[in-house]
Amino acid sequence: MKVIHYINQFFGGVGGEDHANDPPKTVEGAVGPGRALDAALGDSASIVATIICGDNYFVENENEADKFVTDAIEQYKPDLLVAGPAFDSGRYGLACGLVSRIATANGVPALSAMEQDNPGVAVYRRDFIVIPTSANVADMTKIMGQLAGLANRIGKGEELGSAEDEGYIPRGHRKDVARPKAGAARATDMLLARISGEPFTSEIVIRDYDHVTAPPALKSLSDVKIGIITSGGLVPKGNPDKLAAARADSYYHYDISDMPELKVGDWEAIHGGYGHRWVNERDPNYVVPLRSLRQLEAAREIGSIYPQYISTVGNQTSITNAKQFGIEIAAEFLEADVGAVVVIPT
Repeated sequence: MKVIHYINQFFGGVGGEDHANDPPKTVEGAVGPGRALDAALGDSASIVATIICGDNYFVENENEADKFVTDAIEQYKPDLLVAGPAFDSGRYGLACGLVSRIATANGVPALSAMEQDNPGVAVYRRDFIVIPTSANVADMTKIMGQLAGLANRIGKGEELGSAEDEGYIPRGHRKDVARPKAGAARATDMLLARISGEPFTSEIVIRDYDHVTAPPALKSLSDVKIGIITSGGLVPKGNPDKLAAARADSYYHYDISDMPELKVGDWEAIHGGYGHRWVNERDPNYVVPLRSLRQLEAAREIGSIYPQYISTVGNQTSITNAKQFGIEIAAEFLEADVGAVVVIPT
């Protein structure tokens, strides 16, 4: 069985964020973590080529990426494509999902692995098999073994069982199967188990996402106090509070009460998930738009600006932490009579 492996610029050994816009390239054989996958595949399969691409490029140039992957499939005629693992890296996960969708559209089955809350799962999970991972890259060898196991089964033409039986993330596909009991009897068994406090598993698994109702629109901002939140990791030069570059578990306030704008040299972005050279060397107002808001304040198009901006990092930060940040910041803003918030993601 011939396998094409897709990895990003970091795992491909090209570089970090300074190469996130690099276009795709193909390398013969296995590269980086692909060597562990190649070894785990054993004698029944091998990686014939590795596609390496910058995270930004792949998700921002979908047409070009589609053509490149399609051409690679035509050239190498693989039996399977494996993407990642992407763990909890959002852009990498989206790229793995997109390349897998392209492969399946060309008749090539695809496998990947990533953390269950990765946006690549939310967007592309119906298109390919995804093995759930933790956020810990140290699990790479273990995950490669799991990918190889499923890859070999697919290569042998085996039909995989359900997500629950096989351990992959549910894709939302439902198949007809024979059950020993009718639906009414099974439902009654589950009801009785629930009443008696016994464990049971529902046959319909629905992920529960928060649905946030938008507040009423403001007719005017001329008398409204504006708060500023950034997930771009902008902090005073030297990062005195040691805000983490990824997987943030905190946020910090920085005083801007007497500043018309943020100046180069006084501030730096420490975010580990995007190329922030322009922020640090050209204009920190890109991620905290104080200058623009001061202009609106002077023109009386907004009432005032909250005297501190709030900074955290969105890079791989858990949903649990992010929700807690939001609850705490909202309470603070409500007490301070902040009527609207500018949130700058990266």
